[in-house]
Amino acid sequence: MSDLILEQRTASPYDRKTRKKRGNRTFLVFIGVWLVLICSGILGAKWYTDRIQQKIAADLERQTASQITAMQQTYEARMLELETNYTADLAELKAKVDALNELLTFTKDNADSKTDNSNKLYTQLNEVKKQLNELKKSLDVLK
Repeated sequence: MSDLILEQRTASPYDRKTRKKRGNRTFLVFIGVWLVLICSGILGAKWYTDRIQQKIAADLERQTASQITAMQQTYEARMLELETNYTADLAELKAKVDALNELLTFTKDNADSKTDNSNKLYTQLNEVKKQLNELKKSLDVLK
């Protein structure tokens, strides 16, 4: 019996050391595996969010470009329409001014003295010239 106790006392410190070493190694391997899992999870989440952000940014860029193109086309169509309308209005007004100038010249040539009709025509001619100048200014502002 004393031999058995003596063997247990002498074997115990050796067994304890190997168990401690094995326990420490197991614990370190366990911690290492968990760290690898956690880091890979974090990196995977970052990669996924970056990919989603890039996809959303590309979609927004594409939508914005199409909206800008549509707005430019609408703007150019409106400007062309306005320019055409102003050009037509200016041509019509110029024709009226020319007709009034001819009529005024005709009345001045035929009238021996100044009459009220020629004064009215001259006044109308001045008004038409003022309108023509205003239209020109508006056209310049639009350009």
